[in-house]
Amino acid sequence: MTHDVRGLLSPSPAELAPGDDSAVITSVETYALAVPLIRTLSDATAQLKAWTVPVVEIRTADGRVGTGISGVHCGAELLTQVIDDYYAPALLGTPSEDILGTWKRLYWLPTHWIGRSGPVHMALSMVDIALWDLAAQRAGLPLWRLLGGTPDPIETYNTDGGWLNLSVDELARDLGSLVDRGWRRVKVKVGKADWREDAARVRAARRAVGPDITLMCDANQRWDFSTAMRMLPVLAEVGMDWFEEPVHADDITAHRRLQAASPVDIAAGESLYSYHAFANFLAAEALRVVQVDVTRVGGVTEWMQVAQHAAAGGLRVVPHAGDMMQVHQHLAGTFLSETAPLLEFIPWTRDAFVDRTVVVDGYAERPQAPGASTAIAAAARERWQIKGIGATAAPR
Repeated sequence: MTHDVRGLLSPSPAELAPGDDSAVITSVETYALAVPLIRTLSDATAQLKAWTVPVVEIRTADGRVGTGISGVHCGAELLTQVIDDYYAPALLGTPSEDILGTWKRLYWLPTHWIGRSGPVHMALSMVDIALWDLAAQRAGLPLWRLLGGTPDPIETYNTDGGWLNLSVDELARDLGSLVDRGWRRVKVKVGKADWREDAARVRAARRAVGPDITLMCDANQRWDFSTAMRMLPVLAEVGMDWFEEPVHADDITAHRRLQAASPVDIAAGESLYSYHAFANFLAAEALRVVQVDVTRVGGVTEWMQVAQHAAAGGLRVVPHAGDMMQVHQHLAGTFLSETAPLLEFIPWTRDAFVDRTVVVDGYAERPQAPGASTAIAAAARERWQIKGIGATAAPR
């Protein structure tokens, strides 16, 4: 259902920041792709056969198209409906260059009261990414260069070999193959009903990759505090680099207690949706690896705020890749930090984009085309677009 909210949400011309008439937004289109996986994969919370990519395309009077994306297990229609029914009417006729002003206007729409996180905020991220994509195109620069990043390749760690539905033997083979292909950092999923199985898996993972490969693990929030505490000695024994989402994402106290007791760094962030949520975790000293995701917080604008805050406190910023690295390859290494940038690599949606990510010997090469690398390939849309999701809004 589409609601006519233009009169309620559209600002008057006097309220808008002045800008280039050619950069005025003329249409907003949404849709979603279901990109099939080569094999069924599971973590402690979901079984995946496809990865869904909600998309917004924002067109401006000069003919440019800015593309914003997200990444979800399910519920793509929730994100696109927020854009179609609430954000699109507030965007039409406004200057696309006013990125921060637009962010604030959309954030404080009536939808603020029902969604300061989740689909409403993720929809804001899609719009914000699209506006940054337009800004980089207009500047004739890849987004990382517009943001002041260096051209150096960025090291990646690989998540695509340690899935929970793999047997111990399959796990060992998959992780070993990633190392053979050049990755020096790999991650294994945990979160079995019996923590002893997890202990056996991480020990097998260490044997498979040897002593010199960096190993991380991810429980996807499925453990309680007691189980996580039982696993700490095992994780220290195998030299685990970090322990990701060990308990419920909103339980700051449990994260703080684990980090205080653990020689292994606690990592979290894929289930935190705002600068304020991250600020609370950082103030509590509840984690040391900040996994802020541009598709979960409010886009590039809020991602930069979180990353700069965390790095200023000496913490590692390692993005969670809900975007499958398409946008994060531009964001990594664009802020002051004492640690080298690191990206999560998952290859599921590379064929969906005009500019595919390029990773050589475990290092992501910086994209060179102007924009944020988010433009969807026409063939991918033809093959994988989900029927019945999305709409197009244009001036009447």
